Amino acid sequence: MQNEEPVWRLVDRHGPDYIALADRVWDMPEIAYNEYKSCAEHRRMLERDGFRITENLAGIPTAIMGEAGEGGPVIAILGEYDALPGLSQEAGVAEPRPLPGDGMGHGCGHNLLGSASLLAATAVKDYLAEHKLPGRVRYYGCPAEEGGAAKAFMVREGCFDDVDIAISWHPSAFTGVNDAMSLANTRVDFTFTGRASHAAAAPHLGRSALDAVELMNVGVNYMREHMPSDARIHYAMLDGGGIAPNVVQATAKVRYAIRARELGELLPLIARVKKVAEGAALMTETKVSFTTISAVSNLLANVPLERSMYQAMTRLGPPPFDDEDKRLAAKFQETLSAEDISSSYRRVGMAVKPDTPLCDVIVPLDAKGAPMMGSTDVGDVSWAVPTVQARGATYAIGTPGHSWQLTAQGKSGIAHKGLIHVAKIMASTAVDALENPALVEQAKADHAARMAVTPYVSPLPADVRPPIKALASA
Repeated sequence: MQNEEPVWRLVDRHGPDYIALADRVWDMPEIAYNEYKSCAEHRRMLERDGFRITENLAGIPTAIMGEAGEGGPVIAILGEYDALPGLSQEAGVAEPRPLPGDGMGHGCGHNLLGSASLLAATAVKDYLAEHKLPGRVRYYGCPAEEGGAAKAFMVREGCFDDVDIAISWHPSAFTGVNDAMSLANTRVDFTFTGRASHAAAAPHLGRSALDAVELMNVGVNYMREHMPSDARIHYAMLDGGGIAPNVVQATAKVRYAIRARELGELLPLIARVKKVAEGAALMTETKVSFTTISAVSNLLANVPLERSMYQAMTRLGPPPFDDEDKRLAAKFQETLSAEDISSSYRRVGMAVKPDTPLCDVIVPLDAKGAPMMGSTDVGDVSWAVPTVQARGATYAIGTPGHSWQLTAQGKSGIAHKGLIHVAKIMASTAVDALENPALVEQAKADHAARMAVTPYVSPLPADVRPPIKALASA
């Protein structure tokens, strides 16, 4: 690490409070659009630290924004705090050990994501005040990243219209600038309606909605040979029509996640899946209806901001993990396969380093990796304003995303040190933008050039609203 920067000292000053916030949110995992307690914890910190608070963004009860400063550019720092179902796990234990309760857990590290982002925003707020600089910093508390597309709804409702640049991050095995690659994604519910009958005495009178779902799934599986290689389609049964096999199922519902590299590829793919559903309905003499639940865009890169963030990372150096952190990470690596670990290195374009359970480098900006192609609603923010994301090392190398191992490491010293480290990176990037108007102009020019090639069109149908009740009950 080179000379300590003033904003880093401000991060350190507030660090313990935001580590405690991350741990509190870990203790109260809540899934998409139900993050009422987690949002309230973030609101209390915003209020305590003197932010001007706006609640209920885009009509979403668990979306919140805090602003500080006056005039100048507006810097948004994005946070999240939603958990996942089925990933409950005791903290610090390197074996599957779910906690009593509803089974939810922070298996993607969003307890850390929101806390580090709010810590960075608080440090930038103090920096603006101490240096009497014009400019505003905003913390956006964003719910429902896991399949709920809250940021896409927030973009559509104009929540980022006056923002100059946006900064975010995500927990990772390595520290580096996030490669702006993700899949555009939509979730659509297909509901089939048939006719019930006695499955033995009068099967010919029934029309099975469950058969229609099964035929649809077969048809979509046959599509996989004939779609772009980086597209993805997955499904989950929401309603199989009941538990009685002697009743022909009159209703059934399946949810599809459909992903493609860009929106231009996604929309035709959705249309093809709908045709398969209609074909299944035709074959079974049932009816089918479609309901879009959520949709997000692919990420848009921004070279000037990525370079600025990388410079902040190189000034700061790798995360300061100690021997105790490494011993704990090694225990978790014992639960992983060699393929888990090699895949983690491959995603960032680095050779495997034996006996290295934790990140000890900054991933080069020009590393040629094979990034994991998931989806994120940060993509829609990146189409609205110039956006950059960090990856911050907070868990053992090789830990799969959405796993009990990731949940288990969410309150560890590894997670805490990573939280502080990435908050410094984001705060430095924000300060660079506030003190260097040319950087903001370069970022906007880069963004405008990309938008000129492909203008943004929200992937959300105009009549779709945040599926607060739908996701709460699904």
